[in-house]
Amino acid sequence: MDYQTGFFYLFASVLLFASLRVITARNPVHAVLYLMLAFSQAAAIWLILKAEFLGLTLVLVYLGAVMVLFLFVVMMLDVRMDHVRAGFWRHVPTALVLGGLVAAQLAVVLWAGFPTVTPPVDVVASGDAPVSNTHALGLLLYTEYLYPIQAAAVILLVAMVAAIALTLRQRKDSKAINPSLQVRVRAKDRMVLVSMDAVQPRESDVAGAQAKAGGAAS
Repeated sequence: MDYQTGFFYLFASVLLFASLRVITARNPVHAVLYLMLAFSQAAAIWLILKAEFLGLTLVLVYLGAVMVLFLFVVMMLDVRMDHVRAGFWRHVPTALVLGGLVAAQLAVVLWAGFPTVTPPVDVVASGDAPVSNTHALGLLLYTEYLYPIQAAAVILLVAMVAAIALTLRQRKDSKAINPSLQVRVRAKDRMVLVSMDAVQPRESDVAGAQAKAGGAAS
C-alpha cells in the first residue's frame, strides 16, 4: 500500500466519523463544527484524486462562507433541542429503511463503475508541457461554455439584487436610524445650556413653612 492509499483511508475514516457525529451530536454548534471537519476531509480526498478545482472550491465556498454562516446562525439562534428531538425514535425505522436504500444504490453504482475507471491523465497543451485540470477547466468554461456561464452569472445577479431589494424595502412598523446623522451630530444639538439667575425664597415663606412643620409635629 502506497502513501496515497494510506492518506485516502485516513481521510475517509475521519470523514465517516465526522459525518456520524453530525447527526448524533447533542449540541448544534458541535454538529456544525463536525460538518466543517467532514467538508475538509472530503476536500483532501478530492486533492488526492487530482481534482484540485473541486477541492479548493469545497474549502473556499463551503468552509469559508456557507458553513461559517451556518455556524453564526446556529450560535445566534437559541435552538431548543428538546423540541427538535421530540419524536426522534418514532422516525428511526423510516430513516433506517431510506438510508439502507441509498447505501445499496451507492454500492451498486460504485461496484459497477470502479472497474472501468481509468487513472487521471494530465492534460497536454499544444506543446508538451502538462496543464493542470483547473487550467483546462477554465479554458473550457470560458470558450465552449461561455454563454451558459454568462447566463448563470446574470441569474445570480438578479437573485442577489432581488434579495437586497426585498430586505431594504421601507416598512411602516420598523424603526431605523440613519448612521450619517448620528456621525454628524454635535453636542450643542443634543443639549442646550440655559443661564438662569439664582432665586432665593422670601423670609415670610420660610417662616410659614417652619410654622406648618411645627404644627404637624405637635
